[in-house]
Amino acid sequence: MERCARASGGRRHDAGCVVSRALQDARVKTWACSACLVGSFERPDGGVQREWAAAPVAARLKVLRAARHRMAERSAAFAEAVSPALARSKADTLVTELLPLLDACRFLERNAERLLRPRKLGRVGRALWLGGVWAEVHREALGHVLVIGPANFPLFLAGAQVLQALAAGNAVTWKPGAGGGQVAELVAHALHDAGLAEGLLRVTEDSVAAGRAAIAAGADKIVFTGSSDAGGAVLTELAKTATPAVVELSGADAVVVLPSADLEVAAKALAFGLRLNGGAVCMAPRRLFAKAATLEALKPLLVQELESVPTVRLDERTGVRLTAMVEDAVRDGARVIGTLRVEEQRPLVMEEATAEMEIARSDLFAPVISLIRIPSLLHLHEAYAKCNYALTVAIFCGKSDLEKAREIARTLKAGTVLINDLIAPTADARIPFGGRGASGYGVTRGAEGLLEMTAIKTLIVRKGGAMRHLQATTDADVPMFEGMICASHGDGWRARWSGLRQLVAAQRKRNG
Repeated sequence: MERCARASGGRRHDAGCVVSRALQDARVKTWACSACLVGSFERPDGGVQREWAAAPVAARLKVLRAARHRMAERSAAFAEAVSPALARSKADTLVTELLPLLDACRFLERNAERLLRPRKLGRVGRALWLGGVWAEVHREALGHVLVIGPANFPLFLAGAQVLQALAAGNAVTWKPGAGGGQVAELVAHALHDAGLAEGLLRVTEDSVAAGRAAIAAGADKIVFTGSSDAGGAVLTELAKTATPAVVELSGADAVVVLPSADLEVAAKALAFGLRLNGGAVCMAPRRLFAKAATLEALKPLLVQELESVPTVRLDERTGVRLTAMVEDAVRDGARVIGTLRVEEQRPLVMEEATAEMEIARSDLFAPVISLIRIPSLLHLHEAYAKCNYALTVAIFCGKSDLEKAREIARTLKAGTVLINDLIAPTADARIPFGGRGASGYGVTRGAEGLLEMTAIKTLIVRKGGAMRHLQATTDADVPMFEGMICASHGDGWRARWSGLRQLVAAQRKRNG
């Protein structure tokens, strides 16, 4: 056993754990054990956070840049630390979690200073009656942000949110999803080694109890990623204290395949979506809409692609839900392509499904997709609206139908619409990501995600000009105000000119 450099009270660290091995491999001389990073559930030291927020944005980004380099050096440790319960290879972890997290960090390094800069409002657009008034819109740190991460992608999703909160000047408590504690600690170690002050980032245990305790302790904003059921419970608690939140919840995402689409590409994309993370992805394809002829041509290609998708072991709750929904769908006329075997589950295709079936409307973390026939695109919106989840939609089409696909994208309720691809492009660090309806609200990542981690403060300065509002008004002032309104908002230059003349005349009369 070796003594932890940050330990107090004689605590020691097991030098054989993943975190310790990673830091030793990287030749880091001082390191901290998980016991030191799992802080109490009291709010972080306000003084430390205020110093961090008062530092130039460039200084904060310098810490993030150094942490990014350290995380890149320890990529093998991140691949090793991800929970073995997830249906993925170590290579999957590197490409779907660590790489986009580092990209998200670099996005902040390049853009956060500009995005957080105060915005000055000049003369353009200022109301006539506010002459002499100048305004600035400032983005300030919220204070303490609680990030509650998911179990299925414990590194990228929560990690990007943590980095954005820190870049904005906040202190952060990170409650990892189940099995995500070690990767969260690796990120925290990289940040501390890069110079992040103690007390600015705390990692809790990954238990439900830890999440409840962290919520009860209070935060200035909570960013939650998880199921709709859990999100509803969190929002119920937050309503008691009017705590703002960003909630990224479940999905039962739709795919629309137009007759002009390259069906081989569509089939490969669908197989990818059902294979990724064993189907435990909020953006995984769950319902596919197409005309009958398109479905018939696509189905054999999809079945062929799915033959090479590995089996996954579903947890008990998911297995029970899937079994019940498959049985209900079959009873209502659907047919199953594949075998229901939850302990070694391969992707299931539900043909002759309808948009009303529960299996097509539920946030199942299982590799299953429902094929839903629509008579024409005119019926798409009605069928799509049967599900309350609105996270992402993927539309596949040929070049000749790109404008049609864009039109469909504009009219469907969803946070993100992809054309001729699935899931992967949403990891672009520039892109804000969030859902609508039962899939939540608010966004993470991108410029908009960074601004979610701030509070708006408006500074208004008077630098001269008349302050007529300090004088009491009488009915004698009505002609002056009528002239002002007409001069500012009249229909056409003649009306505005007439209003201006009335305004000047009324002011002269008022001034004697």
